[in-house]
Amino acid sequence: MTSGVIFMYQLIFDQLTNMGVNDSRVVAYTILAILSPFVCLLLRGLVREAADKILRSILHSAENSRFQALVDSNLIKRVSNLAIPIVLFFLVHELYEGYVFLRMTAEISLIIVVMLIIFSCVRSVVIIYSSCEASRNFPIHGIAQVINVLVSIIGAIVIVSTLMGVNPAMLLGSIGAMTAIITLVFKDAILGFIAGIQLTTNNMIRIGDWIEVPNHSANGFVVDINMTTVKVENFDKTLTSIPAYTLISESFINWRGMIETGARRIKRPINIDATTICICNDEMIEKFKSITLLKDYIENTLAENDSFNKTCDATQAANCRSLTNIGVFRVYVAAYLRNHAKIRQDLNQVVRQLDPDETGIPLEIIAFAAATAAVDFEAIQADVFDHLYGVIGEFGLRLFQRPTGSDVRACSINPPS
Repeated sequence: MTSGVIFMYQLIFDQLTNMGVNDSRVVAYTILAILSPFVCLLLRGLVREAADKILRSILHSAENSRFQALVDSNLIKRVSNLAIPIVLFFLVHELYEGYVFLRMTAEISLIIVVMLIIFSCVRSVVIIYSSCEASRNFPIHGIAQVINVLVSIIGAIVIVSTLMGVNPAMLLGSIGAMTAIITLVFKDAILGFIAGIQLTTNNMIRIGDWIEVPNHSANGFVVDINMTTVKVENFDKTLTSIPAYTLISESFINWRGMIETGARRIKRPINIDATTICICNDEMIEKFKSITLLKDYIENTLAENDSFNKTCDATQAANCRSLTNIGVFRVYVAAYLRNHAKIRQDLNQVVRQLDPDETGIPLEIIAFAAATAAVDFEAIQADVFDHLYGVIGEFGLRLFQRPTGSDVRACSINPPS
């Protein structure tokens, strides 16, 4: 390369000298400087064409995502751009060191090409990493953006220092005095990418997570995590962009644990009219014995109660142990859940009474459906409560419901005697 440049320079210089041109050295150097960009582009084209052929042959012979990532990130094309600063440096250092403008052009072009190569390398890593399963647990888009920003800042500082002819360290020192102003102006951006790093490194959120942020009307799946924002696709197919630092400073719900478990919790009360609660008589007990899910419970409980009642004054019902219809219904609900094919039996199931209030006596049911998708979950939950609402009358109980207009009209037409 060096000998070729020198030969071209000498050839042009000799021709100009023979033609009697004054200051042939400067004119020869200027002509060579004008021709150098075309030589750079030609050399870059040859390198790029050769690299493309080699890469295409590799991709044709073996499907490899790593090589495809090199194509998608334009890394090979940007590496071929190194031909431009290389030619310029040979031209500067071998011919005319005093040509400051060309020397600065060579240095700046080298800095820009190196920056572009680093950007492509980072993009290649992101593309390759995104094809791995681990990318769902630890996305690196935010980290890649931070690296690109840092490289851009460093590259800009080096370019400015080259143009000014000063040491980059001195320029950094002067920039340090403006840190307070920069921090104030770009406060949101700084908070954003720091929060993005915290979200990913602390595994607080992943792409594909179902999150709920009530203050921002976001309820859906995370589709993107970048340096400053988290993009959520809501269930109505709208998109919500949430500042990353909001998820650090405020609370939000991440339903990842539910999806990984493969079960979704059912938690709903049945409000029972308190006036329908009573002690079971013999007719009711015989009826309950015919229910398969209650037969063993009724027989065992009656045996225990009979044993206890022999030791007490049976003339008063309050002295004895008895079955109540709400208690039997509670046991029935628990047994029904234990025998339901679509309720997870390895997770907690609770049927409990809550504090009575103006809506009756709440009997709360807590169980886990063996589904996480909304459609399947709602179908299972509805199936459970459809059945319980339908059979509650068999226990002498009634659901609580506030009087409606039709109830008031019925009372006015047929007043109670």
